[in-house]
Amino acid sequence: MFGKKEDKPVGPNAMNQFGQGTFINGDISTEGDVRIDGKVTGLVTSKSKVVLGATGLIEGDVICQNAYIDGRVTGNIEVADLLILSATAHVTGDIKIKKLVVQEGAKFFGKCSMGMSVSRNEQTTSVTAKASAAG
Repeated sequence: MFGKKEDKPVGPNAMNQFGQGTFINGDISTEGDVRIDGKVTGLVTSKSKVVLGATGLIEGDVICQNAYIDGRVTGNIEVADLLILSATAHVTGDIKIKKLVVQEGAKFFGKCSMGMSVSRNEQTTSVTAKASAAG
């Protein structure tokens, strides 16, 4: 009943969550997933997934393996694999990705570079977009 509590390992499988009403002024760096429903002013980096909820706001760059954006980003986004912009997403900044999914209603203002790698040393195909999806 009151046995010894075992510590769970912290690492790449850890989930970090910043709820609505949370304000962070500074950089976030993690090896695990991160979900943001509050406001972050600074760089967000993850070796895994970044999820930005509908009430979330990031004022700064995002660098990660995968991302799902439901809220607002003012800054550049660099995703090594898959970026999903949901119907309520609003991104102002350049994106550099391997794969992109844009749902109807998403808003994106900036340049998009798509290719096999987001590494700055790799050659990528560049597409310039300055449009807003219907919504």
